[in-house]
Amino acid sequence: MGTHAQDDYETGTIAAACGGITCVVDFDLQQKGETLFEALERKKALAEGKVCVDYSLHPAVMDPRPDVIEEVKKACQDYGTPSLKIFMVYDFRVDDATMIKLLEETKKYGGLVQVHAENVYIIQHMNEVLEKEGKLEPYYHAISRPNIAEEEAVGRAAKMVELTGSRIYIVHLSSREGLWKVKEARDHGVDVYAETCPQYLLLDDERYKEPDFNGAKYVMSPPLRTKESNDELWKGLRGGDIQVVATDHCPFDFKGKKDMFGKDDYKKIPNGAPGIETLAMLLHSEGVVKGRISLERMVNILSTGTARMFGLKDKGEIAVGKDADIVVFNPNQTFTISQGKLHMNVDYTPFEGFEITGMPSAVYSRGEKVARWNGDQMEFVGKVGHGRFVKREPFEGF
Repeated sequence: MGTHAQDDYETGTIAAACGGITCVVDFDLQQKGETLFEALERKKALAEGKVCVDYSLHPAVMDPRPDVIEEVKKACQDYGTPSLKIFMVYDFRVDDATMIKLLEETKKYGGLVQVHAENVYIIQHMNEVLEKEGKLEPYYHAISRPNIAEEEAVGRAAKMVELTGSRIYIVHLSSREGLWKVKEARDHGVDVYAETCPQYLLLDDERYKEPDFNGAKYVMSPPLRTKESNDELWKGLRGGDIQVVATDHCPFDFKGKKDMFGKDDYKKIPNGAPGIETLAMLLHSEGVVKGRISLERMVNILSTGTARMFGLKDKGEIAVGKDADIVVFNPNQTFTISQGKLHMNVDYTPFEGFEITGMPSAVYSRGEKVARWNGDQMEFVGKVGHGRFVKREPFEGF
């Protein structure tokens, strides 16, 4: 939308370290004409000498030429990137036939297809209806992407998995109806996994009504839903139907980026929100402290289970031979989230003012201390360039 996210690999991984995140997996959007290998090398060049914690990449298949479909085997077995993202929405979406091909290839070689599941035609229809009615404020971003758009797409993706006997991972699941489709598939023995994000657990669509265009801060896709969806997603997390909480971290300044073209049309507001630094603190404070999930479940969601899901064989647990990625966590430390005390390169946080209980006190990446609590806030004490690219193992069942 005429701009790019503001964190680079240096600022983004400093923020990660200060939030207790010791390994990030970033989306790598393939450009037209690129091979997956070329897309990975382009991203690695941007990260070289800048990353402060370890990282890996999810290639997103945006130009699914026959040679790119054939390259899936190498992505899974040689490049160390066995998870591949596709979109069912936007101009660069893949059609169902391509999804089936990718599911077949990833089934053979230990890959995992990640899908952004929204029905593009429902959204196009709603955009046209709202435009005719002159409803273009940020609130209508949520109305234009109703729960049913996610529900239908998740259900359709699940059927492709059933057909192929493969597996799929729904990224940034946001609605109770979408979760119901995930559960329905899993109850029938279909391998559908899912992640949600803190914003879908803790914020709702009333945020879009904030005055002075502040609702634009929450324009992301899928959009924020209702409190009913918040509650249902917590249940899905507790019960194991949702395996991971990720961030979909995609920061744009409110002043100068969010309001660049979108003041008069929600469709022109860059989609995304910052969240990498606040992930662990929010999940502990709002999840564990409030009794929504157990501490063990939090560790599984953020570390052990996620490392297994994505083939990070040297990460995810404290054990002989594994990387010494260790977060010393003080469950009683209080903190008020404020953008001025965070490290993400953006001028707001969607969680401004949240009262937190539980913060990292020291963060280690491969045995090196990279962040610490200084009595008032987290402080980066690591070395820029310490991080390295991590090759991941093919999917082995979860």
